[in-house]
Amino acid sequence: MASKRKLRVFLDSNVIFSGLYSPRGSPALILEHFVKGDISVVVSQQVLEEVVRTIKEKLPDALPVLRRLLISTPPEVTADPPLEDIKRRKKKLSIADAAVLEAAITARPDYFITGDNHFLDDPHLAEGMDLHIITPAGFLKILKQG
Repeated sequence: MASKRKLRVFLDSNVIFSGLYSPRGSPALILEHFVKGDISVVVSQQVLEEVVRTIKEKLPDALPVLRRLLISTPPEVTADPPLEDIKRRKKKLSIADAAVLEAAITARPDYFITGDNHFLDDPHLAEGMDLHIITPAGFLKILKQG
């Protein structure tokens, strides 16, 4: 019997932060699935730096947990996209959000999981890019349907 392909997801920084902030909720469950090896996670260098900066500023007690996660179960880290690629997305987004979106598109994940309404509220944002933008709760429903 052939094994099922593991889903590869791009996590936005807010999902990682929320998963570390609260052990309950969809972001924490997604991190659990990642640690168990049920899914593969990809992030951009910018997302990783944003998570570290936000944890240091807002939740310093979680730094050891983040460090253990990154050492024991490191995500795939993609390079940040070139500025000219980011500028294409800048029409509707801040430069930081445009960089995250472009990195997600370039990484070609099965899903881009975010809690950021800038990404979720505009269905045309990634039109023609074969990028499925979804909330953490929406992704867990898909995962459960298996």
